[in-house]
Amino acid sequence: MKLLSFRVVLFILAKIEPKLHRMKRLENKVMLAERVDREFHRSERRGADGRIPVRTLDRGASSSAAAVEPTGYLGGPYDTSLLVKYRHHVARHIWFGEERGPKKELKVAGHGLKLTSRVPLALPPQMESWVSRSGLASLQRTSLNKIDTNLVSAFVERWHLETSSFHMPFGEMSITLDDVACLLHLPIRGIFWSPQDVTEELAVELAVDYLGVSQGQAQSHVRSCRGSYYKLEWLYDLFVHHRAASSWAYATRAYLLMLVGSTIFADKTFTLVEARYLLLFRDLDGCSGYSWGAAALVTLYRYLGDASMYNCKQLGGYPTLLQCWIHEYFPTVGKRGENWKPAENCGLPRAIRWSYRQGVLKVDDLRPILDELTPADVIWRPFEDHRAWCVFDEICLYRGCLKWGETVVPYLPDRCLRQFGYRQYVPSPPLDCMMATDIDVDWISYHQSVIAVIGSSTVATTPSDAVDGYLEWYYCVSHPRLVPPHRDPPREVLVPVYDAEPSDPDWARVSTLIRRYLRQVNAKEEDPQFSDLFEALHISRSH
Repeated sequence: MKLLSFRVVLFILAKIEPKLHRMKRLENKVMLAERVDREFHRSERRGADGRIPVRTLDRGASSSAAAVEPTGYLGGPYDTSLLVKYRHHVARHIWFGEERGPKKELKVAGHGLKLTSRVPLALPPQMESWVSRSGLASLQRTSLNKIDTNLVSAFVERWHLETSSFHMPFGEMSITLDDVACLLHLPIRGIFWSPQDVTEELAVELAVDYLGVSQGQAQSHVRSCRGSYYKLEWLYDLFVHHRAASSWAYATRAYLLMLVGSTIFADKTFTLVEARYLLLFRDLDGCSGYSWGAAALVTLYRYLGDASMYNCKQLGGYPTLLQCWIHEYFPTVGKRGENWKPAENCGLPRAIRWSYRQGVLKVDDLRPILDELTPADVIWRPFEDHRAWCVFDEICLYRGCLKWGETVVPYLPDRCLRQFGYRQYVPSPPLDCMMATDIDVDWISYHQSVIAVIGSSTVATTPSDAVDGYLEWYYCVSHPRLVPPHRDPPREVLVPVYDAEPSDPDWARVSTLIRRYLRQVNAKEEDPQFSDLFEALHISRSH
């Protein structure tokens, strides 16, 4: 390990020296930006509701934090220490009239119509037993036939990967483990799946051993996928073939892999699923031990983070989960078709309540609507009438990192406490999941974090209850609006670069190697033994 770190440092030092002057200039710019921010705060103090005092408003004052925009709002956080990726965020570009491209909405992967034709009305009893025990049976019926890409895209523009939350005009909200449990009826307790690389050669072997195909057929198919993938259509054909031949284990694996590849693990190829996920179904009797709800959430969080960046034009993950979440919490936004009323619910996943209805509003129509939302427009606890079928689990209040494979995301319920019936306080800084080493242990011993989350709060007296000073803090570190007021032309905000990803591939590799080593040895930044490596890491991230 020491030899690795020594070589990494030598490599960095060889590239750093000619760039030190540039780094000094960058530091000076950051200091200047911070000084401008401090001067701005002194000159324009906000009230307890997050608004600039009434004398600076052009129209009547309002006690609502979302009713009137503050004069001089600059289109971004005044303090960028929270949203450190804001420099690359789509919201910053939208404020200045810069769209992602000719199409303002994202390209979204939805497989609802295909699943309608591929999921049989009933499975053979031999398969039904395995599918039911897997914990994934509900995914057969939850998908919306179509996705409202404009509605979904408008919410993605408010997602921030640093906080794993949507930044609304009145505070943060998020898709929680409880939301996943109620909407999809997936198990949220269970183990996380550890990463395992699968080469094309191994993908062929897995297909032979667990999908019952010949070596030649597997090689030909994997080669056509140009990587360690299987086609969803191919898996469906295998399911049909093996079901007819009464090869129940092969048929079940092909069916389950097709099912998760079309729902919670849907990616941006729209047609493929990663071959490594077949490893989840090697033991059909043991795959029920996974936290499938956390898997769905981690995957969606990851793709939401990608899609919130300006240069991304596609969204992966399970869009039905996102859209149905919007329908539950925001009844006045978007078109909603209902299949049944909550009172008529027979214990079905809540997502089945909703059906697709074509909306007429485009992304740029929805932006000002979301800008003007108030807490009164939100159903803060939409699943209270669903508790007979989905009891609230306190593990949903776990604060820490969630992981699935190599993907690690922060899960921070303390940022959306109003969704759990608690008064919202100013939350702690987000977790640095790159430095997390004991995620599985933290997950198992979740009680400690739950006590910390709710111990700092009280039960809300009103659904949107927040402590004094919360909105004042929030308006400093977030961007409550995406659309500039017509009477107030947008002005640039100095955005320091805190933790930008290296643009140079060599530096990106160096940054990854250093982070990996520091995580392996559980290094702390205050430890003098590793101070040089942490300094090297910070320098590498700035290139």
